Amino acid sequence: MNVPVTIFTWIMALLPILLLLVLMVKFQVPAMKAAPLGLLVSLATSVTIYRAGAKLLFYEALKGVWSAMVILIVVWTAILLYEMVNEANAFGVFREGLQKATPNELLQILIIGRVFVSFLQGITGFGVPVAVGTPLLVGLGVHPIGAICICLLGHAWGNTYGTLALAWDSLVLQSGIGSDPAVLLRTGLWATGIIWVWNFITGIAICWIYGRKEGLKKGFFAVAVLALVQGGGQMAVSLFNTTLACFIPCCLSFGAVLALSRMKMYADPWKIEDSPVMDRSEKKTVVSDGKETPVMTFNQAFSPYYVLTVITLCILLITPIKNFLGQWQVGLSMPETSTGYGFTNEAVASFSPFAPLTHAAFFLLLSALFGYFYFSRKGWIKPGGGGAALKRTNKKTLPSGIAVTGFIVMSKIMGGTGQTSVLAQGIADVLGQGYIILAPIVGMMGSFMTSSNMASNILFSGFQFTTAKLLGLDVAAVLGAQTAGGAIGATMCPGNIVLGTTTGGVPGHEGEVLKRVLPISLAVAVGTGIFLFLVLVVLGA
Repeated sequence: MNVPVTIFTWIMALLPILLLLVLMVKFQVPAMKAAPLGLLVSLATSVTIYRAGAKLLFYEALKGVWSAMVILIVVWTAILLYEMVNEANAFGVFREGLQKATPNELLQILIIGRVFVSFLQGITGFGVPVAVGTPLLVGLGVHPIGAICICLLGHAWGNTYGTLALAWDSLVLQSGIGSDPAVLLRTGLWATGIIWVWNFITGIAICWIYGRKEGLKKGFFAVAVLALVQGGGQMAVSLFNTTLACFIPCCLSFGAVLALSRMKMYADPWKIEDSPVMDRSEKKTVVSDGKETPVMTFNQAFSPYYVLTVITLCILLITPIKNFLGQWQVGLSMPETSTGYGFTNEAVASFSPFAPLTHAAFFLLLSALFGYFYFSRKGWIKPGGGGAALKRTNKKTLPSGIAVTGFIVMSKIMGGTGQTSVLAQGIADVLGQGYIILAPIVGMMGSFMTSSNMASNILFSGFQFTTAKLLGLDVAAVLGAQTAGGAIGATMCPGNIVLGTTTGGVPGHEGEVLKRVLPISLAVAVGTGIFLFLVLVVLGA
């Protein structure tokens, strides 16, 4: 890398990220306004400090817009699915059914905010767990901000081996450790070990959000069981099949939570009346038009989500179907670009190819269409209801579109001009072997910047590998910390937060969400780094 790594260039690279954090956390500026400001600052530093020309900026911005489009169609289809279900008034039925299945309110929240969103992360990813899980929790009576925080925390542990291990495969490919089975195995053990702890901590955090000390006391055993099944199961399955390392434990956790609901400590009705996260106000009822409406069952209310699950599993897990549908791809041809310092972005024949028929948005769209036709046929969606749901969907998507596009274009410009590399290189140069403290934070920073653990691994795996070698650190531990840090950072990704505020109906409150989840993520990432430093450097293990 020819870009000079000085305290000045490092601070200038940090400036856009710092600005976002200050605006969103300190001043509660909505993401729709903060993202363009961060983008403008990154453009200014790219031109004045990092010697980027118009051609480079144009193509990096184009990459950002393309990547944002792929995410935004998930936003639109996820909101459409929610609006169709909401138009049929199915969430009330769903809530009543879940209360009958398990009268313990905390366990109900864990079923959706831990088990179901983890399952979605295992098979789809791309923000779908937050986009789908948030309105489901709101339907249970959780305040939107609390619902978003719970979904962010609940799905994050699956961000390395979820989406059928896309992030893990990126780590292996970028670092080149696939040719060394011993290092590959130890990297997986470090990653799954850290994530196992992270799984348990996020479960504890969900209980705390629900009911503080009383919630912790009631939910501790359930969280411990789920952590054993999910975190421990992921470690075990990853030893022989990384593709299904998240998916299989997520399936098993459904059985675990069902068993928990039969236990004496969770079988009886229980809730915290003054829970800070629950909305105890009377829900508005829909006025009847005088016509008899068929009674909706729980399974009928949840049927679009059943369809979503079946479609996703059939397409992604049945290889011939996946290969057949995945052959239709669209990507952008990108030329080679360089800064004045010689920092080069290689030419790409097909940048980030998009396979529409195997993408999460396609699954969500089919599920939404099923919901519309099924509920309409049953009389639960009245004439004109589908159009009303579509209008609400379009209205909700616009603010998130501006925010997500701004965040991702900013991250692409920072990466394409060398600013991201300077941030990481500067940390390594100053700390020496103490760099291992920040190894998980680098992964977390990558997730925050790109809203993707996979993208974080693509950005930083090679750098982390090289740095570990130069400093004499355990490569497996550093790479494991990289992707585990990316999973930790999934709780605070602006893109995921925007998805939650959009489907939760509270756009503009992204700063409030980030303020709540940031301390948890940062504390765990720093704690992980300190543990690695003590074990590997101080004790020399």
